[in-house]
Amino acid sequence: MEDLVAPYALDAAMAERLEGGAGWARRWTTAWKTAGADVVCPVQDVAGFPALASVPVRGFSWGTRQRHRPGLRPMLATGRMHGFESLAERRVLLALDFTGDVEEVLSQPFTLRFFPRDGGGEDHTPDFLVLLPGTALLIDVRPADLIKAKDVVKFAAAGRAADAAGWRYLVVTGWRRHVWAGLDALSARRRPMADRLGLERELLDVIGERPRRFGELVDATSLPAVARAHAVHLLWHRRLAMDLAQPLSDAAWIYPVGRR
Repeated sequence: MEDLVAPYALDAAMAERLEGGAGWARRWTTAWKTAGADVVCPVQDVAGFPALASVPVRGFSWGTRQRHRPGLRPMLATGRMHGFESLAERRVLLALDFTGDVEEVLSQPFTLRFFPRDGGGEDHTPDFLVLLPGTALLIDVRPADLIKAKDVVKFAAAGRAADAAGWRYLVVTGWRRHVWAGLDALSARRRPMADRLGLERELLDVIGERPRRFGELVDATSLPAVARAHAVHLLWHRRLAMDLAQPLSDAAWIYPVGRR
């Protein structure tokens, strides 16, 4: 996931504004919602919290005058719908579905209570907690031109909490060049497809010989017009590989998986 998004580095100066010293991970807390009750868990213990028993700490509401665009999006990786609060968050869900190693995604998973050095407690709700094999990824989503000074402090706090839990932390401010357009194009063929003509096998056999440009690859099959859709399907499911930093076109280089 980190390879797909625009680089964003946490501000070290802002991190210095946070409470430190012994016991900070006990004083900082995470507030979760479950079906039965609200639960508060210290940051020092959050890695062991049964996150799958939780529900979003904020509901997803719709109104005619609201400026953001919430909604629900299905993910093939989890087989269920996931809430988002903006179109930027919706794009993150699509990208997570593409990465292939996601076990679960929790929207607005908890509210972090943290303490700056020079003031009282502040709250921050990260946008997603992504459960991965053996670890997790905590994500905040904010377009670069909308990030304010208070957000930078909250990101620094979320990053410290994630580090204490042994998780990765990512702030998504945008996408690397061509990445979003490529993911959007590939996602059109993400759902299961019938392959009665055996074109996917043809595509895999052809690409197994050597890397080829997309147009050359599909033209080498028995039915190029139909093979195009199957090639995109194989790319989405990572059975073929391409460089998402390049536009998806007939000139794009396609590679066997695991070989570049």
